[in-house]
Amino acid sequence: MGIPAGYRDMLLSGMFTTFTLAISALALALCLGLLVALARQSGGRIARGLAGTYATVMRGTPDIAMMLLLYFSLQIWLNMATDALGIGQIEISPFGAGAIVLGVIYGAYFSETFRGAFMAVPKGQIEAGLAYGLTRAACFRHILFPQMMRFALPGMANNWLVMVKATAVVSLVGLPDITRAAINAGKGSGQVMFYLLICAGFYLIVTALSTLLIGWLNRRYSAGVREVAL
Repeated sequence: MGIPAGYRDMLLSGMFTTFTLAISALALALCLGLLVALARQSGGRIARGLAGTYATVMRGTPDIAMMLLLYFSLQIWLNMATDALGIGQIEISPFGAGAIVLGVIYGAYFSETFRGAFMAVPKGQIEAGLAYGLTRAACFRHILFPQMMRFALPGMANNWLVMVKATAVVSLVGLPDITRAAINAGKGSGQVMFYLLICAGFYLIVTALSTLLIGWLNRRYSAGVREVAL
């Protein structure tokens, strides 16, 4: 079954939008998750409280409800901020808003993954590094981070795969991603099932390739580590 050129271009554009949205949201979620995990591990009482509240709220609220709430609130908050500063209003594109919302939501999940990975690294190794004269930044870069990544990769992989599929929800707010493109093409051609199968196939390919990449990263960070069978 051939795909008309107009629908084909729509689908390709939707695939590109979905992939770039997922990558942008991942970058924000990783940075935010790492900062929140560090705050919960070594921050002060206020920082730990704020970080813990953020993680609890985001993880305890349905993703779609939080996504709609943040999406429609984001522009309002930005308008209030620009009015208070006396500058012109800034319009957030659906893509930018979607990336921010997904990053904020899944940053909470990544923070729990990183926090558990930090706790899995023996503190004695950090203390030994400090005793040898390394700075805390050097200990983090050379001792803590490489080992933490080995423990964090399985959880990170799961969060990434879930987040990729969650990009489909952003179509509800008007972003022309692959899901919206497939629905529009299906309605226009009367072949809804065919185009939804293309949409599902795209997500399956992305997740399959991601699994292969994650397996390679896991082998890289596990180099020199022997697993003992119990």
